[in-house]
Amino acid sequence: MARTRPPTVQELREEKGRRQMTMLRIFSLQEAAAAEEAGIDIVSAPMELVGHPEYRDAAPGIFSMTGVDHRAAGTRDDYLRFAGKALMAGADAVYCSGSLETVSFLAREHVPVVGHVGLVPSRNTWTGGFRAVGKTAAGALALYEECRAYEAAGAFAVEVEVVPAEVATEISRRMPGLLLWSMGAGAGCDAQYLFAEDILGETQGGRVPRHAKVYRDFAAEHARLQRARAAAFAEFRKDVETGAFPEPRHIVSMDPAELDAFLKGLPAAG
Repeated sequence: MARTRPPTVQELREEKGRRQMTMLRIFSLQEAAAAEEAGIDIVSAPMELVGHPEYRDAAPGIFSMTGVDHRAAGTRDDYLRFAGKALMAGADAVYCSGSLETVSFLAREHVPVVGHVGLVPSRNTWTGGFRAVGKTAAGALALYEECRAYEAAGAFAVEVEVVPAEVATEISRRMPGLLLWSMGAGAGCDAQYLFAEDILGETQGGRVPRHAKVYRDFAAEHARLQRARAAAFAEFRKDVETGAFPEPRHIVSMDPAELDAFLKGLPAAG
């Protein structure tokens, strides 16, 4: 059955413990339409995509999150204005990489907020760079407390990135009111989250993250299409140079009598 609307936050919460949901990071209307056709549950997308006038035509049934990096968001009031604009444009939730105080501020204004724990790219300097987080007992307990704090602040979900699967599983079991969306944190969470570009073999820089799986080689297909594009352009240039283009079927001709009258009406050439 075709989906006509995205699930609500309450409906997503009701799925906790029932099944693994699916989540993608997408960047285009084509990816949105493909995700809808495939039955993907949740997507994260840039504001300009979620707010596109054709977005909901492409993805009517996907719960769609957007966000802004806290380093560019400005004040809490700026964050709230962004969140309001996003929700009014059709987003279902807002990702917030800012402080717990900012999360709480947004949640008190009834904004569905998603937090982030583990390897948070915009905050990775505090956890040792681009590496796994929570591999020690102390680190794992700190993650648990961070998730508890997000739940207390009013977030309904957190992205859990590059955290030991055992840790994420145990935290999820103890967080009945908080959805955990796994990016490299195992199947004990509530949703599995990958970037569409990794799935499609279009990873920036060519290095596929350990937690990702490549299902198609779009990079090779794009390279093939680029070669075909250049070859077609070269054939066009050659046809123009040799007179092979345009052919009679590509042009419009005059009735001979009209052409004769036109020529007689022109002044002498040169």
